[in-house]
Amino acid sequence: MDRTDGNRRNSRSWWRGPRTLFARLTAILFVALVLAQALSFWLTMTERDATMTDTMTGYVAREVAISVALLDRLPADQRAQWLPRLARRSYDFIPGPGHSGVPLEAPLSARFARSIVDGIGTRYPHTVNAVPGERERLQVHLTLSDGSPLTIDVRPMTSAPLSPWLLLGLPLQLAALLACCGFAVRFVTRPLHVLAQAAERLGPDLKPTRLREDGPSEVAHAARAFNAMQDRIAMVMAERMQILAAISHDLQTPMTRLRLRIDIMDDETQAAKLRRDVLEMEALVKEGVAFARTLYDQTEKPCRVDPDALLDSLVCDYVDAGLNVSLQGRFNGPLTTRPQALRRIVGNLVDNALKFAGAAHIAVAASHNGRATVIVKDRGPGIPDDALEAVFQPFHRLEASRNRGTGGTGLGLAIARQLAISMDATLTLRNRAAGGLEARLILDAPR
Repeated sequence: MDRTDGNRRNSRSWWRGPRTLFARLTAILFVALVLAQALSFWLTMTERDATMTDTMTGYVAREVAISVALLDRLPADQRAQWLPRLARRSYDFIPGPGHSGVPLEAPLSARFARSIVDGIGTRYPHTVNAVPGERERLQVHLTLSDGSPLTIDVRPMTSAPLSPWLLLGLPLQLAALLACCGFAVRFVTRPLHVLAQAAERLGPDLKPTRLREDGPSEVAHAARAFNAMQDRIAMVMAERMQILAAISHDLQTPMTRLRLRIDIMDDETQAAKLRRDVLEMEALVKEGVAFARTLYDQTEKPCRVDPDALLDSLVCDYVDAGLNVSLQGRFNGPLTTRPQALRRIVGNLVDNALKFAGAAHIAVAASHNGRATVIVKDRGPGIPDDALEAVFQPFHRLEASRNRGTGGTGLGLAIARQLAISMDATLTLRNRAAGGLEARLILDAPR
């Protein structure tokens, strides 16, 4: 991939914006409101400046005409002391011819000049010119009745000064807009968040979370549809369980007939082969029904148990049967969990280790954060690293080391994983450095 493709992809990802719906809607709404607010502010300021310009030109024209008439009537030796009193923010009076300049070009200066000239009238000869400089400025040169020159130095005001609180008010206004946008979008998207959580909680145990069917019509309709979907899924799964149970029950009769016919066969070699096939079929049916019940019929409730006694009893059963199973470590405290499910998980892991290694070692420990860990180790052939997750799939077999000759159905690890999920536990596999397999079951503290 060249740099151009990478830049295009980055550009496309930038245009997608934030990943969450809440962030996207908040950003869109906030940007739209900010743009609307900016446009409104611009229109208000434009109208304010235009109104102020109209007011100022009329005011300056009246005030200048009155001031010029007053100065014309005053004796020449008294005019200088009146000039500061007649000066204003946008203009003042200069005795003398003033500065020569250039013709007017700025529209605002020309407008002020016309207004002043119209206010003075034709009684006093006058000329108008612009004064070069950084700021817009013009001068109106008059000749009073006694022939004295008078200059009106005008500095047109383009707008009124902004209030100091406005600079603080705008950021506060933007912050209020952002907070309102976040609250509004959170209020609108919350039903989606609740729906997503309900969908995540709908696990293999099919324990539905009923959604409230109220609120806006679209939200209520989605909640009703989701609740109806949960009911349909539960009904279909119940029907499948009934079908599996019926098949398991109905298969018992033909299998019993097969065993009877095998027992009266004259060819003992063929009878032994058929007997093994029947046993394998029975094991497959039993494991299939057990797997289905693990998925859809998890009625066991969590309770407070002594995990040390539970695992010790499990290990003693294996030892009494003459199998090489050992236990190391203790929890030294009670544990809230589903005891039968825990026993089934550890039992499946031990059976798996015994099947392929001939021995199993169980190590247990409890951490300070309430987690409990059960590890089942063996010294068997292990599992290829790329198949450590695949073996949890139903009926998955590894032909190299784990095949039908071992008598496995390919459901033991799948059942253990499903039971772990139903208990909010984590079950993982990894190959040991010195050879063999390690199955690690982590039980989280109940919430």
